[in-house]
Amino acid sequence: MAFLEGVKVTKRFGGLAAILDLSFKIDQGGIIGLIGPNGAGKTTLLNLISGSLTPTTGEILFKGKRISGLRPHQICKKGIARTFQSVKLFGNITVSENILLGSVYGKPRGLSRTNHSTETSDLLKFLGLAGKRDVLAKDLNIVEQKFVELARALATKPDLLLLDELIAGLNPSETSLACDKIKEIKKKGITIFMVEHVMGVIMSLSDRVIVLNHGEKIADGTPEEISRDRKVIETYLGEDSEC
Repeated sequence: MAFLEGVKVTKRFGGLAAILDLSFKIDQGGIIGLIGPNGAGKTTLLNLISGSLTPTTGEILFKGKRISGLRPHQICKKGIARTFQSVKLFGNITVSENILLGSVYGKPRGLSRTNHSTETSDLLKFLGLAGKRDVLAKDLNIVEQKFVELARALATKPDLLLLDELIAGLNPSETSLACDKIKEIKKKGITIFMVEHVMGVIMSLSDRVIVLNHGEKIADGTPEEISRDRKVIETYLGEDSEC
């Protein structure tokens, strides 16, 4: 049984198929990269997995049970959390309150407010945000906001974490820090499915890479296999790629 599975998934917007007859399987553990040109359907796929969208046809299963058609909060409680390409925080409440919401919103654990608060503090320390706990989220810079959103997702105690371009906009030192944190999250036993355009990051972090183009899967393999795949080079990486 696959940890996460898509079976002939199609998502149409009017006459346009953003995802077309896509089947995939992801095993538990590790980091899976999702790449492809702009408009390939990457974020649409994350939206389908997380419940923001419902497939037109096909189904998505998590731990052997169908989740396509469930609401986002129902899917979150089953153990799937995500970040967004454009950060989505509650700007008029503090950093710690944003993370606390994730802790309360996630998988049912019967914890007291004190326990949730302790978990929030631990996540703030983990992501280097302890000094920002009482700052309003809207007053943070974009990098800090990305890390708060990551902390909020982790606060739900996910088994599967969906990352949508976490690295975009980060400078080299921030990218290195983010990569280190992603590796640490993997060590905690959380499976990561990440969309990213920074090929050095995807190829160095991923155990496996899935490539989409026009909503269809054109390749699926190890980073080494993907970097040598002729179809991927022609449609996305380019002949001069050093990945």
